[in-house]
Amino acid sequence: MKYKFQNQKYAFTVCRIEPENNIHLILEAFASDAPFPVVAVGNYENGEFGRRLREKYQNNPDIFMLDPIYDTLKLNELRSHCTVYLHGHSCGGTNPSLVEAMYLALPIIAFDVNFNRETTENQAFYFSSSSELNTLCSTLSREELQETAHNMKTIADRRYTWERISKLYAKLF
Repeated sequence: MKYKFQNQKYAFTVCRIEPENNIHLILEAFASDAPFPVVAVGNYENGEFGRRLREKYQNNPDIFMLDPIYDTLKLNELRSHCTVYLHGHSCGGTNPSLVEAMYLALPIIAFDVNFNRETTENQAFYFSSSSELNTLCSTLSREELQETAHNMKTIADRRYTWERISKLYAKLF
């Protein structure tokens, strides 16, 4: 399927639509004066929080709120063409969607919590408010984004392989 945002720069995020994933901060950052649109994939209809967000932002021309996409190929197609990947998760440890974005060599701006910093080895960019996120998206240079993308891929290739993880589990047991 072809989306109208696909021929331009865009930020991308995918998550369960829950407060601890800070989707409200991400949408707020792109609601006005954003340098490019945001594509936010999630389960907006599964709860009151998501329905309120959809009602508030659905008519904003810089915010594309897509329902869940469970087909990995389709999701990666959208993810892999974004200008920057936004990761708002604030609890839960190493998150698969963050590692997947790292494997796709995407520049990442993550919510500023210790496990996001640990996962990305402090090599991503971090935000803790909508204004910080907006500023980062507005000021990061193409070179900074490319360097971060390269760093994310290098970290993923070194740390997040089945071989390495299975050896760590075997050692633990």
